[in-house]
Amino acid sequence: MDWLSIEKRHDSGVYAKSDFVIVRGEGAYVWDAEGNRYLDLINGIGVGFLGHRHPAVVEAIKKQAETLAVLPQVFASDRRAEFYKTLVETLPEPLTRVFPTNSGTEAVEAALKFARAATGKKKFVAAMRSFHGRSFGSLSITWEKKYREPFKPLVEPVEFIPYNDVEALEKAVDGETAAVILEPVQGEGGVRPATPEFLQAAREVTREKGALLVLDEIQTGLGRTGRMYAFEHYGVVPDILTLAKPLGGGFPLGSMVTTDEIADRMPKGAHGSTFGGNPLAMAAGTAAVRAVWEGRLWERAERLGAVFMEALRAIESKKVREVRGLGLMVGVELKEKAAPYLKRLAEEHKILTIQAGPNVMRFLPPVVVTEEELLGAARAVAEVLNEGGRKWDVGGKKKTTRFPQPTSHIPHPTSHTLKGAS
Repeated sequence: MDWLSIEKRHDSGVYAKSDFVIVRGEGAYVWDAEGNRYLDLINGIGVGFLGHRHPAVVEAIKKQAETLAVLPQVFASDRRAEFYKTLVETLPEPLTRVFPTNSGTEAVEAALKFARAATGKKKFVAAMRSFHGRSFGSLSITWEKKYREPFKPLVEPVEFIPYNDVEALEKAVDGETAAVILEPVQGEGGVRPATPEFLQAAREVTREKGALLVLDEIQTGLGRTGRMYAFEHYGVVPDILTLAKPLGGGFPLGSMVTTDEIADRMPKGAHGSTFGGNPLAMAAGTAAVRAVWEGRLWERAERLGAVFMEALRAIESKKVREVRGLGLMVGVELKEKAAPYLKRLAEEHKILTIQAGPNVMRFLPPVVVTEEELLGAARAVAEVLNEGGRKWDVGGKKKTTRFPQPTSHIPHPTSHTLKGAS
């Protein structure tokens, strides 16, 4: 069966397609229809932090599918209550109230509505290079013009400020601001971490002006950056937190988390979701959150990320502008377009990754990846950037990248069994 032709014939056309069909995944790898194995360092654009087919998530979905899959939120659910309890236990107070969704975009939509309802104000402040989704509300606070321009008019007023510019932030937030929404690390915007000064200023100015601080951790939450939540790097706690991608362990799941005070200001029936909070998603989410939390997998992500970035920074290529990131969220900014090199990584080295803007190679490895696999990926990046090998001309001399050697201090997760899972 020519699945690629069938998909291209009937697909909406909004996505560019690979020229191979992925049919199976396991851990850090996927296989195509021809039997080729690929190291998957993008994992659903950050969805697969736990890797493909995590045993605890698979078992939770199987068990729940045999029990009850669909239940609207007007009826209480044991699985929903269990998910809420599990998630909230990983968060600092006062983040105690959860609105479950099917995606990150929906979590952002909820955040915007809750912010307006709680403050009675309309204005939002967001960052240049931000990405928060593509529905009308989330698109309104997304910076990239190619996403925004065809669909105007959007939700207003929104003011965009330069990321990490404290002065611009303090000037933009005024008495009419409902919320400031920021990513602790900009993902689509080029894998750009916030400075501590910027996020701390955002926390202070929002409190001063009676606005809310919304942190979009759809890509950074649940261990990815070397902390359970990226805001822990910065010593701030938001009023509203949006989560998704790894939250369901591969199953579609998002959530908006907020405080009692904010949740209580949202009128009954003012927001909703038919599929949000369904028992199947809740079971998957509980398993995924427990796997990260009980395994303290953010610690492994921090150590592996340091090894990977050290190896990438060892590449001596005039094409590389900067290597940056937090934990297992890594960007290699080039001085030219990244797409040709990503294509070569897939074709020549069977390594899958994706862009973050036109010039950035973005890597979101699963936490089950090994040091050896990451060091091999760094060597492959060096080869595709330097046309056929780890040796290339620098100042008229041949040089060879000296990559760090694998260490023994990063244990590989050997068991995915959840304590107390039901």
